[in-house]
Amino acid sequence: MSNLSSIIKTIQNIMRKDSGVDGDAQRIGQLSWMLFLKIFSDSEENWSFYEEDYESPIPEEFKWSAWASDDEGITGDELLDFINNKLFPTLKELPAESKRAFMIRSIFEDAINYMKSGQLLRQVINKINEIDFNSSEDRHVFGDIYEQILKGLQSAGNAGEFYTPRAVTQFMTEMVDPQLGESVLDPACGTGGFLACAVNYMKKQVKNPADEQKLQSGIIGWEKKQLPHILCTTNMILHGLDVPNIQHLIAGSLAKPLNSYTKEDKVDVILTNPPFGGIEEDGIENNFPADVRTKETADLFLVLIMKLLKDGGKCAMVLPDGALFGEGVKTRIKEKLLTECNLHTIIRLPKSVFAPYTSINTNLLFFEKGKPTKTTWFYRLDMPEGVKAFNKTNPMMVEHFAPVREWWNDRHEIQQDGFDKAKQYTFEELKARNFNLDLCGYPTIEEEILEPKELIDQYQTKRKELNANIDSILAEINKKLGID
Repeated sequence: MSNLSSIIKTIQNIMRKDSGVDGDAQRIGQLSWMLFLKIFSDSEENWSFYEEDYESPIPEEFKWSAWASDDEGITGDELLDFINNKLFPTLKELPAESKRAFMIRSIFEDAINYMKSGQLLRQVINKINEIDFNSSEDRHVFGDIYEQILKGLQSAGNAGEFYTPRAVTQFMTEMVDPQLGESVLDPACGTGGFLACAVNYMKKQVKNPADEQKLQSGIIGWEKKQLPHILCTTNMILHGLDVPNIQHLIAGSLAKPLNSYTKEDKVDVILTNPPFGGIEEDGIENNFPADVRTKETADLFLVLIMKLLKDGGKCAMVLPDGALFGEGVKTRIKEKLLTECNLHTIIRLPKSVFAPYTSINTNLLFFEKGKPTKTTWFYRLDMPEGVKAFNKTNPMMVEHFAPVREWWNDRHEIQQDGFDKAKQYTFEELKARNFNLDLCGYPTIEEEILEPKELIDQYQTKRKELNANIDSILAEINKKLGID
C-alpha cells in the first residue's frame, strides 16, 4: 500500500510542476486517461491469453506498450507531438467495430492532455509503469487508492458533484439487495460509486462462469460529462468488468423524450444520486409531459426513474429536502410516485453528509415500481454522539448507519426528546398533507460557521432551487390562465 501510495503521490507532485495542469480536477483528469490506457494494456495481456483470436482495437503503434512502456522512450516535444497530434486524433476516431473499440473512442471523445512539458509527462508515464495491474495485490491495493483519488473530487470545485460518500452508496446498495441476473442502472453515475458497490455486492453471489457473465452484462451507467465518464469506466475495469457499459450521454440522461423509452430500456434496479439545483440545459423539461415539467433536475430524474423501472423494480435514490415539501409540480410528481410505486422508506440524513460540496439537507428514498403505496416509514438518522458535523477530515463512515440498519428489519416508531425520530404514515395521511413528505425531520439546527466558499456554494444551490420553484409556480399559473 505504501509503495503504490508513494507512486501516486509522486505523480501528483510531478504534475504540480507542469504549467498546463491547474488544480486537483485537472490533475485527476490528466491521470485518468493515462491510467485507463495502462490498465487496458495490462488487461489485454489477459484477454489475449483467455480469448482465442483476440484482436486489439488499438493500432499497434498507439498501444501503451509501443510508445509508453520503455522508460527510455520518446520524451520532450517528440512525446507531446505524438500524444496531441497522433494518439488522441486516432483514438477519437477509432472505428467502433467492437464494444471495446467503442468504449475507447467514447473515452477519448473529450479527453484532454493538459500537460505542456514532455519531460514531465515522460516522468509521469514512467511512474505509472511501476504499477502492474495484472498483479492481484497491486490491483486490489490500487482500487483502494483510486477510491481516495475519486474522493479528492469532493473538494475539487464543482467536480464534487460526481462523488457520493462510500458510506451512503454501500448502505443504499445493501438495502436494495440487487441480485445476479438483475440489471442495475445509475442514470447519473458520476465516477461509479453506486455501480462499484453493486459489483462488490453481487460478486459474492458468483459461483460459475454463467454467473460471472450475468454480472458483467448487468451493470449500466449513464454519464453526461467527460471526466466522470472516464473515471467511472476505469473504476469498473478495476472492479473486474471487461467492457463496462458506461454510456457517455453528451446531452445527458434527461435529453431523451420520456415517451421514447421502450420496454427494452427498463431495468430491475436503480441506484443513484442525481444532480439537483436546476443545472441542466434550458428547455430540457420539454422532454417530459406537461403536468410534470419543472427546471428542478432532481424532480425530473425522479419522473425518469419511475419510467425506467420494470414492474417489481427497486430504486434507492438521494433527493434534497426541497423535493419533499415543494408544492405545484412537485406535489403532482410525489402523488405519481405514491400511486405508481410503493414508497416504503424515507431516511432523513444529517445536512453535512455531502460537505464540502453542499450542505443542503438530503434524504434517501426507497421504493418499488408496480404497486401503490399503502404506508411509508420515515426515519431520522442523527449525527453520531460527539460529532458536530461531517467534513473532509471527518467524513461519514459505514458504521454511522448502524442505528438505521438495526431499525430496518425491526421497524417501530421512535420518539426522541418529544419529536418523532421514526414514524409510519398511511397513504391517506400523506394525501391529506397534500403529499408534503417533510416528516421526522431535525427538530433543531445548530448554528454552523461555514467557510466563505461553502457559504457561496450553499447560496448558489439554494438560489437555483428557489428559481426552479418559482418557474414551476409561474408555469402552473400560466397553465390555469391558458397562457403558453
